[in-house]
Amino acid sequence: MDRLRDIGFKRITLKTGAYSAVELAMALRYGAEAKIALLTIDGAPGGTGMSPWPMMNEWGIPTIYIQSLAYQYAELLKKRGIRVPDLAIAGGIADEANGFKALCMGAPYFKAVCMGRALMIPGMVGKNIQKWLDAGELPKSVSKYGTRLEEIFVCYEELKERYGTRVSEIPAGAMGIYSYVERYRLGMQQIMAGSRNFSLKSISRNDLMALTEESAKVTGIPYVMDAYSDAAEAILLS
Repeated sequence: MDRLRDIGFKRITLKTGAYSAVELAMALRYGAEAKIALLTIDGAPGGTGMSPWPMMNEWGIPTIYIQSLAYQYAELLKKRGIRVPDLAIAGGIADEANGFKALCMGAPYFKAVCMGRALMIPGMVGKNIQKWLDAGELPKSVSKYGTRLEEIFVCYEELKERYGTRVSEIPAGAMGIYSYVERYRLGMQQIMAGSRNFSLKSISRNDLMALTEESAKVTGIPYVMDAYSDAAEAILLS
């Protein structure tokens, strides 16, 4: 770490896989000692495109379990007065609802959600749409929305307004990714507004309830039949 800082790196990050509790503890403790800026924890089914398919989908600790362990370990480090690096969680998070829940469950230590295949898929779909259009072989599953890019992609007019005639230079794959990100952004804003969180800093574990007793045991989030019970009883008995 010192060598990297000596040659000019200001922020150093570390990414782990869906390993066992021992490797997770090592990553957190050693990352804290090295004063890294961010530790990304990858739960199953996460992984890079270089990973074998069974490794990404079936190996290691599932995301909700490894994030729960990471939260417990971060609490231990904090109680010892050790600074916990910012954390990010990855592994099968593909929509805004699960992204919101992951940020809530990991608060205040988890600052970000990382996505890989969730963003790659709309890019590949967009790229294929362009190929089908060029070949005149647009499948019915797509042609029902239209036969031109401006009809197929809901964000086309927005991009055209922003970039003018240069919109024709934007690859269809990029339009696919942009469309997905815009949907994600709007959905996240709606969820946060509905839960009365108007900044990421205000998100907390109190925004969640566990729907099963096993989930409550694993995560430490109150079971739905117990959550807010004290406040509810106070209302009834007042």
